[in-house]
Amino acid sequence: MDSHPLSLSIEPEEEADVTEELSTSLFRSLCPVTSQPDWATIYIRYKGNKINHKSLLKYLLSYRNHQGFHEECVERIFSDILQRIRIDELFVRANFLRRGGIEINPVRVTPGNSPEIIREIRQ
Repeated sequence: MDSHPLSLSIEPEEEADVTEELSTSLFRSLCPVTSQPDWATIYIRYKGNKINHKSLLKYLLSYRNHQGFHEECVERIFSDILQRIRIDELFVRANFLRRGGIEINPVRVTPGNSPEIIREIRQ
């Protein structure tokens, strides 16, 4: 995987434990084969220190010029959050828009969490 375009800026907001679900449809990465844009809705559910929403969005938007396969992007988001924030439970899912008739929706979770099947109208 190539180097990330921005230095990682995910920051905790509070030390108190929270359970929170976040999502954004602004995520885009570039296909490493064709350089075509791949758009996705990112879902993050976690339990642990509160994540600063502004820094998380800035981090996710930094993928816009990043060339990476869908699964690699989700794995990197998952790993970066776990490395920077004290998290007890974490669920990261990316619902990518179909391109060429292929649907790819990678999920990464901490042990004990079961992924939900989520489909969107825009898929």
